[in-house]
Amino acid sequence: MLCNKLYTFYFVLLFWALSSCGQQTSKKENKIMYTNALIHETSPYLLQHAHNPVDWYPWGDEALAKAKKENKMLLISVGYAACHWCHVMEHESYEDTVVANIMNKNFVCIKVDREERPDVDQVYMNAAYLINGNGGWPLNALVMPDGKPFFAGTYFPKDKWIQLLKYFSDLYKNQKQKLEEQADHLSKGINDIENVPKNTTSVSFSAITLDDMFSTLSQRIDMDKGGTKGSMKFPMPAIWEYLLQYYYFNKNTNALKAVEITLQHMAYGGIYDQVGGGFSRYATDPNWHAPHFEKMLYDNAQLVSLYSHAFQLTKNSLYKRIVYETIAFVKRELTSPEGGFYSSLDADSEGEEGKFYVWSKDEIKEILGSDAEIFSDYFGITSKGNWEPGKNIPDIIEGEKDIEKKYDLSADQLQNKIDELKLQVLKARGKRIRPQTDDKILTAWNALMTKGLIDAYEAFDEKDFLQMAETNIGFLLKNISTKENALYRNYKNGKATIPAFLDDYSFMISALIDYYQVNFNENYLQKANDLTQYVEQHFYDKTTGMYFYTDDQHSNLIARKMEVPDNVIPSSNSEMAKNLLLLGLYFENNSYESQSAQLVKNVIDDIKKNPSYYSNWAQVVALQIKPPYEVAILGNDWQQKLSEFHKQYLPNTIYLGGVNEGNLSLLQNKLVSGKTFIYVCENKTCQLPVESVEAAMKQIK
Repeated sequence: MLCNKLYTFYFVLLFWALSSCGQQTSKKENKIMYTNALIHETSPYLLQHAHNPVDWYPWGDEALAKAKKENKMLLISVGYAACHWCHVMEHESYEDTVVANIMNKNFVCIKVDREERPDVDQVYMNAAYLINGNGGWPLNALVMPDGKPFFAGTYFPKDKWIQLLKYFSDLYKNQKQKLEEQADHLSKGINDIENVPKNTTSVSFSAITLDDMFSTLSQRIDMDKGGTKGSMKFPMPAIWEYLLQYYYFNKNTNALKAVEITLQHMAYGGIYDQVGGGFSRYATDPNWHAPHFEKMLYDNAQLVSLYSHAFQLTKNSLYKRIVYETIAFVKRELTSPEGGFYSSLDADSEGEEGKFYVWSKDEIKEILGSDAEIFSDYFGITSKGNWEPGKNIPDIIEGEKDIEKKYDLSADQLQNKIDELKLQVLKARGKRIRPQTDDKILTAWNALMTKGLIDAYEAFDEKDFLQMAETNIGFLLKNISTKENALYRNYKNGKATIPAFLDDYSFMISALIDYYQVNFNENYLQKANDLTQYVEQHFYDKTTGMYFYTDDQHSNLIARKMEVPDNVIPSSNSEMAKNLLLLGLYFENNSYESQSAQLVKNVIDDIKKNPSYYSNWAQVVALQIKPPYEVAILGNDWQQKLSEFHKQYLPNTIYLGGVNEGNLSLLQNKLVSGKTFIYVCENKTCQLPVESVEAAMKQIK
């Protein structure tokens, strides 16, 4: 991929060989003494840096033109509002005037909110991976005026950062050709990454394919504590969604066991906010105990879906409680007055990670009095502390066993008691200084949350969940959608400014498909189809059969990338593969179905070899092996019958219908006056109509 002459490695070795003696720098100046171009932005993360002495610019034509005009290197720093080490580097370096002077003298400095501009982050993160073998945030890339990077890394302590800046500044002045050569080599490597060729060979799938993928995936699963094996634990909802689906098809009890162990440990561990609901980003240990305390909308959205689906299958009351508490958290702390959903809560408050969420035993005693002991026993709170000295993360796994016996309570009595005490602790926590809310509204993450709410509504028939979803869909269609069926990425302070990326389209389309399946209003299904047509026109690559991440009207980076593997969020290409399959059924569009199949064919080898990073793809494979049933419900009682279906876990069933036949071909000539009939159809063939859900279920094998 890259030429063997990777000058960057030489530079890095030279840099670390430099003396580690730090330079004396001036004390931090008062922030209000400085204002830079970020003051005009809406991103909370960018605004955090608007009063740095660094002369930051947002990503855009002005900064890029300035670098070319002044023949200066670009310094592109990427982070996000809830990133702990981003804050650390800001306090150590970007607020320091001596560091800022070095940066301002030698570079045009650009600050990027990676959640607003994942396209920029993707390109320069690839540079970091090629150079270092890993990446992360803050991401700091040093770049030639034409946008080609020659160096990229993550967090640097202040003294190392100063040395690095001076080293490359000197090299740019005296040996610029070396940097140009390195930038060319590195840019070629970036363009080669995830270059997916079109697979023109014949590919077939079978139930054995699913078995083989589970066999591969199971080697990575921690069957003792749940999650995947490793020193840290990430929720990775798409993996467990796939295993639920696989269990439904194959009845492999080990698959269900893996899901249940994971869901229980996440729900009982410190990664879950036991007091206020909702999940933190990940656990820093293998026991799900000590979280990185940032709380992201996209994690909670997907976990609401996962726990709802698991409840449909198992009827485990724990899963219901987690869904209700998590949605309550989102409604309380991440919902805008207009019905949009904010992006995240910071990990830090008052400059300290986790301070808002941890407790001393004395604090619990002061709040709960004589009930403090049962609360502390239940959540593992001790005088010594279960996290840092004297500080405790409420964690049921850390708590004592046999609490019911110790306090002579039934399981229900204990849960009611704990719920009552949690409300008191939550009220007391409300008096603390809250972590900062990143109140920008992102289309893709909002669509994921709406999908979660719809899934929860289906599982529990809770009208409030549906109302939240309806409000959010209405908000998005009003504020981020154009008459030309283009979308915007972001919304804040009445403005939508950034053209949407493929994940925004793919999850919005998916949310609209889901929304149609609870209200049978064809306008939403048609909107999903309209958005898909826009994606076909502006994102589709005919050469590979894949989709680019950026709109062809708004692609001005050194590489136009594709998002292929699934990660903490399913990839936009895998979600489009799922959307095309479903829309192909609804609209009898063979082209959509063929495109979905081609997308899977292109990455089938990767799906089989590494299903943990292709788990949303694996779900599409399963749907191609076990094509969805199309359940048409027509008549006045469609809502009641649809609700009965929704209470069950049916991952390869889609729904359509209403009080009339509408415009979908499959519904034509199926309405019978005075009756509500259910038609179970598969592969364009419908079985005899029935009137009861029980009878229809016998037709779904």
